[in-house]
Amino acid sequence: MRAFFSIFLKEIITFLRNWGLVALVLYSFTIDVYIAGEGFEVKPRNVSLGYVDYSDGVISKKIISHLHKPEFKKPVRFYSQEELSKAIFNREIMVGIVFDTDFEKRLYQTGETTVNVLLDSTAAAQAFITLSYIQNIVLRFSDIHFPVYLKTHKLFNQNADTRKFISFAEFISNLTLLGVVLSAVVFVREKENGTWDIMLLMPVDSKLIILAKSLSQIFITMVGTVISVGLVLFGVFNVPINGNFWVFILFTLVYLFSVSGIGLFIASVAKDLLQVAMISIVIIMPLIFLSGAWTPIYSMHPAIQYLSFISPLRYYIEGSISIFFRGIDSISLIPYFLALTVLSIGLYIFGFRKIGKLF
Repeated sequence: MRAFFSIFLKEIITFLRNWGLVALVLYSFTIDVYIAGEGFEVKPRNVSLGYVDYSDGVISKKIISHLHKPEFKKPVRFYSQEELSKAIFNREIMVGIVFDTDFEKRLYQTGETTVNVLLDSTAAAQAFITLSYIQNIVLRFSDIHFPVYLKTHKLFNQNADTRKFISFAEFISNLTLLGVVLSAVVFVREKENGTWDIMLLMPVDSKLIILAKSLSQIFITMVGTVISVGLVLFGVFNVPINGNFWVFILFTLVYLFSVSGIGLFIASVAKDLLQVAMISIVIIMPLIFLSGAWTPIYSMHPAIQYLSFISPLRYYIEGSISIFFRGIDSISLIPYFLALTVLSIGLYIFGFRKIGKLF
């Protein structure tokens, strides 16, 4: 145990002396999560909009008056559809609206009329969400007698604040990335510094060396998790936690063993830090995409949905979201916990054996 703690503390001190690595970890767990939460929107914000009003009527002006900040920039008027199309082509405008000459006349005579909307669909998500906003605005001016009235009840996120989910997803992505990279770097750094052979000559069991080094990086990542959750998720974005915080910490600890196992595997095949970075991206990006962090699993292709069952990140995300937002009880988390534990143990043992062959 004395040798174990000596190696463990040595790696912690080595990490703290590497100011660049410390800055990277702090940035990833704080500023990067904040930027993602504040900067990434799935609803219109500052959308550039132009319009052509051939009718020059009252109704068209009222519709345009509803398109204002913060969702839209001040609408720009064009005097022909050709000018508007050119502005969209040059990316000056994202959304264009065209009111035909008989727009208002048809509305008064028949009760029906047409609004032409042009969208720059290279920004597909923003463009089509913006379209739904415009449709809702236009419907306010329509005399529609609909016998069914919808009453919407927003569950788990009553204010529909996307920042909470986006910042949470970014935190989990960074946790995965750093958990893998730090576990790999702690061994590859020995190769680059030429101290690998010295480490092999240490009168300490190789299994103890691997365990101490990998656990030191798990400890660093856990500290980063507490900082990120406490300062950014709770402090800035006011993310709720309706479940047990300590269950989440245990969940995170178990999950970090799976990413540490991946990091040990990368360390066994990488010769320098550049290879660590390249191999990490190749492994981590599919892991994130299969997890449901950015795209719901049920919307994926059926074959990919089955493939996602082997991703430990899937169970970590589903369990963590249930703890934070749904307030699920600890007993209901057992299926997620068991699946995550099995995958974590398997991946850690696999990585442990791969790096152990180099000793």
